[in-house]
Amino acid sequence: MSKRVVTFGTFDVFHVGHLRLLERARLQGDYLIVGISTDELNRSKKQRDPVYNLAERMEIVSGLRCVDQVFAEESLELKRQYLLEHRADVLVMGDDWAGRFDEFSDICEVRYLTRTPAISTTVTIEKIRSI
Repeated sequence: MSKRVVTFGTFDVFHVGHLRLLERARLQGDYLIVGISTDELNRSKKQRDPVYNLAERMEIVSGLRCVDQVFAEESLELKRQYLLEHRADVLVMGDDWAGRFDEFSDICEVRYLTRTPAISTTVTIEKIRSI
């Protein structure tokens, strides 16, 4: 029986930190499912529009070898429902979220992976603006 891994993110201005996290998430099981924040959810979380729209971000992420499936994450409050719908065995998140998703340990294993140091979408956007 395959182990299903679910992770979530915006994946805007895709960078090597995103790639490394997704590759390591895939190593946690046999099938990687990625929930990608909708444009509206990104606006509410980060108070800014994403650079790339949801369809573009879904196309980028689904094109990666390590990703088996993507879906639109419309609400942070629906995480439990998404994990159940996708039959998650493991929830993987970056360690910047450490402890924030432990409540789901009753339905799946929760693992936090170390982020790639000094790389983030915000830093990347600021770097582009300064050029």
